[in-house]
Amino acid sequence: MARQAQKKDVVIIGLGWTGSILGIELAKEGLEILALERGPDRKTVPDFRYPDVADELKYGVRNGFMQRPRDSTVTVRRNLSETALPYRVLGSFLPGNGVGGAGVHWNGQTWRPQAVEYRLRSYVEERFGAGIIPEGMLLQDWGVTAEELEPYLTRFEYVLGISGKAGNLNGQIIEGGNPFEPSRSKEFPLPPLPDTYDSVLFAEVAKSMGYHPFPRPSANASAAYVNEYGMQLGPCNYCGFCERFGCLNYSKASPQTCVLDALKRKPNFEYRVNAEVLRIEKAGDGKTATGITYFDADAGEEIFQPADLVILCAYSLHNVHLLLLSEIGTPYDPATGTGVVGRSYAYQMTGGTSLFFKDKVFNPFVGTGSGGVTIDDFSISQIDFAKEGFIGGSYITAGHTGGRPIQQLSLPPGTPAWGRAWKEAAGTWYGHAMSIGAHGSNMAYRDTCLDLDPTYRDRHGRPLMRMTFDWKPNDIRMTQFMKAKIEPIAKALKPDVMSSSYKTDSSHYDVRPYQTTHNVGGAIMGIDPKSSVVNRYLQSWDLHNLFVMGASAFPQNTQYNPTGAVGGLAYWAVEAIRKDYLPNPRPLL
Repeated sequence: MARQAQKKDVVIIGLGWTGSILGIELAKEGLEILALERGPDRKTVPDFRYPDVADELKYGVRNGFMQRPRDSTVTVRRNLSETALPYRVLGSFLPGNGVGGAGVHWNGQTWRPQAVEYRLRSYVEERFGAGIIPEGMLLQDWGVTAEELEPYLTRFEYVLGISGKAGNLNGQIIEGGNPFEPSRSKEFPLPPLPDTYDSVLFAEVAKSMGYHPFPRPSANASAAYVNEYGMQLGPCNYCGFCERFGCLNYSKASPQTCVLDALKRKPNFEYRVNAEVLRIEKAGDGKTATGITYFDADAGEEIFQPADLVILCAYSLHNVHLLLLSEIGTPYDPATGTGVVGRSYAYQMTGGTSLFFKDKVFNPFVGTGSGGVTIDDFSISQIDFAKEGFIGGSYITAGHTGGRPIQQLSLPPGTPAWGRAWKEAAGTWYGHAMSIGAHGSNMAYRDTCLDLDPTYRDRHGRPLMRMTFDWKPNDIRMTQFMKAKIEPIAKALKPDVMSSSYKTDSSHYDVRPYQTTHNVGGAIMGIDPKSSVVNRYLQSWDLHNLFVMGASAFPQNTQYNPTGAVGGLAYWAVEAIRKDYLPNPRPLL
């Protein structure tokens, strides 16, 4: 039987970006707050100190900051008739482990979705007609607009100290920025990062072809910065250890560098680590949450934590899993199309072209997580879906993140994987390669979903979550379209060797190679409880004192990295909680 702890006003599940934001904003209201994190504590010092953290084998290859599949995983199948098997070795996606979550090991790309992405179904129907939507594709509007979220996206960018260049400032198109972005009210808080040589070459050719290159918005600080919480960032030194690593230089925005130390100073906030939430508990009438039950790994016991307000801020997949385990909302059934929890899982579609030059030297070890140059000329708002035969879009970009010798040594196709020939190729081509990549949207479908696995269980005896996902023809057509746009840019750069890698009609989802940690959906937002798990304020339709943050709310995936939208939605939701919900707890719609 679980031991009962002293009641709190708020319990937060997960202490990454959204947990940190909700924690510090609600602490200002004088509420007694407890945050629970399933992993260990993480601090810039000593966890990210130099030279310990610059260990590619420990953190890049052996995933030192990631969750271990033995502790937390999913089962995976490609279609509804297959038997799902456990994801036993991290590859395709890499959920973070410990305080800070994936905000510790991300690269720092911080995008705003395009205005049409928030209302994608309406946009498609209004401009092209519903007849172009493929059978089984579940397009859905978010229930909020770019205009409504703009102040909250701006605030998130200013908390992180984003480096970039506005392209649409209060409706005025600004030279050098992204002309296809939604209107923003302020310039970025910091100027763009300096370009690396590959970015310069890409920008020159892209501009000569009539495209609109601009600097990628980056959570790697281009200059010293202090945010609204008094947290300080130092300028990035281009060390090349961003993705999969904690930042040793206080330069990459993370919960640690931007929020947590300010939050920890609040006397009404506390957090516990190695505390895995097992379920959200409900009142007898099933209309409100009474708190959560978690397993304290340090004490080896279950604890019931009562609370008036429960905020679910775990990784997107874990949000959905916990809702299913807690029997909150109706589980989605792909056979009938009914239910909502687990509906509309989506991922990301990527591809790229590698270029090798005998006479150009790029010094790739001088890299930063989110530097580089991008074009958005083939973004969702710029494509004629009816003409091209797909719904979606991509940004196209160049800019290396580092030159680490194990994972970032790019060699021409046909090079042996080991031995003398491999060594010779490494000596010839290291520092002589660059890439141009497409990072694109991924739509949700009736049979891409999340549910409880009937066979496999975790260490607590609970069913694992089962993922059903595969690439669809719509998304393959989209990435092949991007290939046809990227290869002419690459050829214009006149490489000695060129190699492309994009999904084709014969491609199936493969969990082994890394792709992105951009899993979205399953607890999606909307204006109708029949097709969404949370309302436009990320409040559960079923339990009004439960709010669910994160990318699990996305009805389909945008063409961008999700963190910007995740942070903006967190500030949007907490504003509604503070100003509207706390004075009168109830459903907000």
